[in-house]
Amino acid sequence: MIAIIDYEAGNLTSVARALTHLGYENEITADAKTIAAAERVIFPGVGAAKATMETLQKRGLDQVLIDFYRTGKPMLGICIGIQILFTHSEEEDAECLGLLPGYVRKFPTTETKTETLKVPQIGWNEVYQTRSHPIFKDVPNPAHFYFVNSYYPVPETQDVVVGETVYGLEFCSVIAHDNLIATQFHLEKSGRVGLKMLNNFLTL
Repeated sequence: MIAIIDYEAGNLTSVARALTHLGYENEITADAKTIAAAERVIFPGVGAAKATMETLQKRGLDQVLIDFYRTGKPMLGICIGIQILFTHSEEEDAECLGLLPGYVRKFPTTETKTETLKVPQIGWNEVYQTRSHPIFKDVPNPAHFYFVNSYYPVPETQDVVVGETVYGLEFCSVIAHDNLIATQFHLEKSGRVGLKMLNNFLTL
C-alpha cells in the first residue's frame, strides 16, 4: 500500500487518482501506524513552507516522515514536498525537516525588454536530466512538466541533484538521495511523462 500524507493540503486526491489509474492501492492518511506500515510514502501538495511545517508538527507527522525516511523504504516528495526536505526556507523564515542539507529561495522578479519573469511560475517548463537515475527510465531528456512555485530548492551538495530547470535562473527541480526522490513539479498533473515518472518511483 502507498501512503499519501494527509496534512490538510489540496491536491492530495489528484495524486490518489493517479496512483489508482496506475493500478496501485493507496490511502490518504495521517495515521502514524498506517504510514509506518506502508511500502512507500508520497508527500505531495501545494502550500507555504511555514504553514506546512506547523501542520506536520501539530499532527506529529514531521517525526513520522523522518522515521520513515530512516527505514530506507522509498519516499517521494512533490512540489512543497521537495522544499520541506531541506533545512530552511526563506518563505516566512521556516525551519524544515532537515533530511537534506540546503535551503529554499524565492524566485527574483525580473524584467527585460522582451519579458517579465512572473512569480509564481505557473505552467509547463522543461526539465533537463543532469545525471542518469532510474526515476527517469523511458522519460525524454528534456521533457515538459507542470510547475506551480514561487520558491526553489538550493541543495548544499550537487550530488543529490538529478534534474534542473531554467526559470530566470537555473534551479534544481529533481533530487535523488538513497531512498528519497523529490520533484518541484507536479507529476500527477504532467500528463504521460508525469505518470511515467510516478510509475518509475512505484517500481524502484
